[in-house]
Amino acid sequence: MKTAFIGLGVMGYPMAAFLAKNGHAVVVYNRTADKAGKWCEENTGTMAPTPAAAGSGADIVFTCVGNDDDVRDVVAGDDGALAAMAEGSILVDHTTASATLARELSAAAAERAVGFLDAPLSGGQAGAESGQLTIMVGGDEDIFERARPVMESYAKAITLIGDAGSGQLAKMVNQICIAGVVQGLSEALHFAKCAELDPARVISAISQGAAQSWQMENRWQTMVDGEFEFGFAVDWMRKDLGIALDEAQKNGATLELTEIVDRYYEEVQKLGGSRWDTSSLIARLGR
Repeated sequence: MKTAFIGLGVMGYPMAAFLAKNGHAVVVYNRTADKAGKWCEENTGTMAPTPAAAGSGADIVFTCVGNDDDVRDVVAGDDGALAAMAEGSILVDHTTASATLARELSAAAAERAVGFLDAPLSGGQAGAESGQLTIMVGGDEDIFERARPVMESYAKAITLIGDAGSGQLAKMVNQICIAGVVQGLSEALHFAKCAELDPARVISAISQGAAQSWQMENRWQTMVDGEFEFGFAVDWMRKDLGIALDEAQKNGATLELTEIVDRYYEEVQKLGGSRWDTSSLIARLGR
């Protein structure tokens, strides 16, 4: 496949590399051109001066940027990727964004006879670097089946959830779950400390039962040690929870715990933890 990858952040950089390693022709674009140049030095591929130049001639264009406005910046307009994409090509947005944006892009792509998939990611930087991401996808099944073999270059699990926007909605479900689990684990470890228990012994015991979670297995020790340099930042988590809370206002969902945890993350930001990882919820306890 002739592919383009727009957005070489902590996720996009290794994802684009996996495309190249799996034999796809890759053109990259990044708003900071030096990063695109570095990528080309380390991988087989070329860099484009604009998103439109990247999208020209590509069978599939992947975007992975920051938020709704960032996606619009690289997709829409004369210099946007969509303007240069050919009929029958596919636009895949890996950004965690709103379902509203996904539906907007789907409609805009359809006007140009371009397929569209909203395909947010789970697995964080570690998953991107190991090629073991989980992808939740919204869009038409035939477009999904065409794009899936390419996305398998960097993903271990790819699931079509439903129509356009469904991938983003599923990612909101994912972030809601993580927020609750991390808060529960934070309080549990804080309680263990106050009870003067050995956290290693406690975790060894309870991780074999119903309390087990990925967060417990991978983050309890760093949480106890006050180390929060492992992946997804608090700033980004608040962005994602904000998207979920906005969507809940539209669909009538009650997200009481999510609202509380979002406020707790705001407290972590005020502690200077904007770039700490999401497990830093524990930092606000016992101060």
